Amino acid sequence: MQYQKLPQIDEDVSKICLGTMTWGQQNTESEAHEQMDMALSEGVNFWDTAEMYPSPPDKDKQGDTERFMGTWFNKTKQRDKVVLASKISPMGFLRDGQTRFNAEQISGAIDDNLKRLQTDYIDIYQLHWPERQTNFFSQLGYTEEMASQPLDDLTPFLETIQALNDEIKKGRIRAYGLSNDTAWGLMRYLWEADKNGLIPPLTVQNPYSLLNRLYEINMAEIAHRENVGLLAYSPLGFGVLSGKYLDGKRPTGARLTMYDRFARYTNEEAISATEQYAKIAADTGLDMAQMALAFVNSRSFVTSNIIGATTLEQLKSNIDSVNLTLSADVLEAIEAVHTQHPNPSP
Repeated sequence: MQYQKLPQIDEDVSKICLGTMTWGQQNTESEAHEQMDMALSEGVNFWDTAEMYPSPPDKDKQGDTERFMGTWFNKTKQRDKVVLASKISPMGFLRDGQTRFNAEQISGAIDDNLKRLQTDYIDIYQLHWPERQTNFFSQLGYTEEMASQPLDDLTPFLETIQALNDEIKKGRIRAYGLSNDTAWGLMRYLWEADKNGLIPPLTVQNPYSLLNRLYEINMAEIAHRENVGLLAYSPLGFGVLSGKYLDGKRPTGARLTMYDRFARYTNEEAISATEQYAKIAADTGLDMAQMALAFVNSRSFVTSNIIGATTLEQLKSNIDSVNLTLSADVLEAIEAVHTQHPNPSP
């Protein structure tokens, strides 16, 4: 395993991060425990979850993913071996759809996170997506309607930062990060923190894959210059970049077979790009999923690559991608496809 130091918390985190959002929908509690056992044994010490998981969101199952992790921590007594990330989520069925990133709601959410996780601290606490209306979750353009939302209707950035800094002082979280945010949002948090002598966000969790490299356009420079690491999610595009859905296949139990709502990575342009990436892998004797993950692993602005799996075989193969270094020829071929099909799955 490869590791990178997170400066604020002085921890080495694995280049591969264990994603958990299928636990409670596609994976049982015992299967989740098996995944945690394997991940830790393979050196994956960085795990990510959220209060709204599992995904797809389900009011009756909300929080089950954290509960599964909590029972594992209680059983194994190995919480200290894991760098744990979780989130507060502005999901409609949480807090009656009125989530605000203020001190009261952040504190209440962390109360519940900690109870489900059976721990007394979270290493990185993330804002799952912005409170404000902006272009995330496949919304490529910033619209006039989004721009018309007054900032006065939202929790002030400084109030949110102060609330998170207070939680750090209490020892209930060690650092905080953003997720599904924009360059403007990230820079606003950084500016407000610097202006007021407060601890800034440490990470940002946004999508990044061969089918969505939008992070490179304006966020990557911030990552380098402001020392805010990317936690890349959906590096396989819901499994599309494993090649298992090519030629219209829908394997039993696979995510896109079970949930047709996830069409982000299966539009015509994305399918065409995926076919070409599959050809690169076949021509060079590479496992397609490992090739896609190795590309993400290789980016200098990526702190950790969040993988998800429903079977132990998938999990082991995904973890092993950290040992794959793509040749210059493969990288050149990937760039050629990207030039022809730039970011088909925003």
